[in-house]
Amino acid sequence: MIRITVDGEPVQGREGQTIAGVLVGAGRTAWRTAQTGGRGVFCGIGVCHDCLVSVNGVEGVRACRREAVDGDRVEREVRP
Repeated sequence: MIRITVDGEPVQGREGQTIAGVLVGAGRTAWRTAQTGGRGVFCGIGVCHDCLVSVNGVEGVRACRREAVDGDRVEREVRP
């Protein structure tokens, strides 16, 4: 098991999961805010950019492509 922090709250996942996989497994389906509302995983292969988050201070990370690592700090992004 791994533990990441999402907007300051601990979330557990399994080693080898993507950040999106950990979030969906924890019941979180939206983690980015856009003009059209909450966004999360749409395509799941890194094409659509709906799942963008900040990870360890780096903005614009595709949650569906980035493997979650124990101790990661994930934050929502607000984009137009």
